[in-house]
This record gives sequence, C-alpha cells and structure tokens, in this order.
Amino acid sequence: MDVRNCKKCGKLFNFTGEPLCPACAKELESKFFEVRTYIYDNPKASMSTVAEEMDVPIQQIKKWVRQERLAFTKDSGISIECENCGRAILTGRYCSECKKKMTNQFSSMYQEKEQQHASGIKASSKGKMRFLGE
Repeated sequence: MDVRNCKKCGKLFNFTGEPLCPACAKELESKFFEVRTYIYDNPKASMSTVAEEMDVPIQQIKKWVRQERLAFTKDSGISIECENCGRAILTGRYCSECKKKMTNQFSSMYQEKEQQHASGIKASSKGKMRFLGE
C-alpha cells in the first residue's frame, strides 16, 4: 500500500495514481463541471476570464483541454499549442498533422517488425520441426 500526502490539502491517503486525496479529487471534479458549464454558457470567454471567474488555475484548464475533457470553439479565440510542432489546437495534445505523422511512423515500425519476425522464423526453421536432442 502506497501512502502519500495530498498535493492540495496535505492529508495522508492511499495513492491510486492521482496526486489528490479522494475529497480533493471530488472537489476538483465538481469544479470541472462548473467550468464546463461556464464555457458552454460563455463560449467567447478567454481562458484567463474563465480561470478568474471560476477560481481555477489556468494550468488546470489547460490540463483538462489536453485530456480532451474540455474543448473551445474556433470563434472563441482560445487555443493551446501542439506538443510536437507548436501549432495552435483547440483540444488534445497534438495537431491533426502530427497525429497523422505519428500514426504513420508507428504503423511502419510495426510493419517492419512483422516483416523481420516473419523472415526470421522462415530463415531459422526452414519449414522443419525441431526436437530437443537432435
């Protein structure tokens, strides 16, 4: 059992992957729904306005946007940067072009490994069954 101090209130709690105790996590989740409602009601509000009005740090709002829990409209003027190229995006961690590039890289790496694995099996076994002691 891993016991840690809550990052917000300092109380000890059983760590489950989140740096907040259950009470603070519940409070933060409640704040998330308030922020989401505020953004829905005020779609053109700036991120600093949302943070100020809702008493939530801008970093927390950005975290929710990166987790794709919050998204701003195109006409809101609010965006965050792609973690790879720095291009402005409305939600998530990467822009669509970087996502495509990464997907292509991963699939080509997977295909290369599959080909290496298949050719390695054919070359080593030569289609014959092997037994111990031969």
